[in-house]
Amino acid sequence: MRVITGKYKGRHFDVPRSFRARPTTDFAKESLFNVLMGYIDLDGARALDLFAGTGSITLELLSRGCNRVVSVEKDPMHYRFITGFLDRLADPAAFPVRGDVFKYITTLGEQFDFIFADPPYTLPQLGELPDLILGRNLLLPDGLFVLEHGKSNNFEDHPRFVERRQYGSVNFSFFQ
Repeated sequence: MRVITGKYKGRHFDVPRSFRARPTTDFAKESLFNVLMGYIDLDGARALDLFAGTGSITLELLSRGCNRVVSVEKDPMHYRFITGFLDRLADPAAFPVRGDVFKYITTLGEQFDFIFADPPYTLPQLGELPDLILGRNLLLPDGLFVLEHGKSNNFEDHPRFVERRQYGSVNFSFFQ
């Protein structure tokens, strides 16, 4: 896993082969962040990375200058991996949280400029995530929520859906 651009550009972090999480591919991640530049200025933004997995998106958000990045991951091994590289970076903007995303968002009392969720594609509640996140008023005005999902999900009829981008088997749905 590598950081594409920003202050940590070029840094590599080796993801253990035993991980169940699949990191967003470099191609899909780079394409996503290129699209994001048209929506939001991440420099100084507040971001929430749900189902953080390997922490790849967290790293990219920190590298691009977010002043607060909350990363939520339930799996203890994945959480230890994320906190391990965050400890090495010693970036004061990083706030890792070990916990269940669904429980966490029901107790969350802050808003974000950008929210990213990369749940397992087979998660039964995946289709509910836009309503759960947007219904809890977690986005700041003009904020953006991006949901990574497989090809079998379609959110185009959602009232706050903006667009969908597809990169191979990776799909991103954008909501405002």
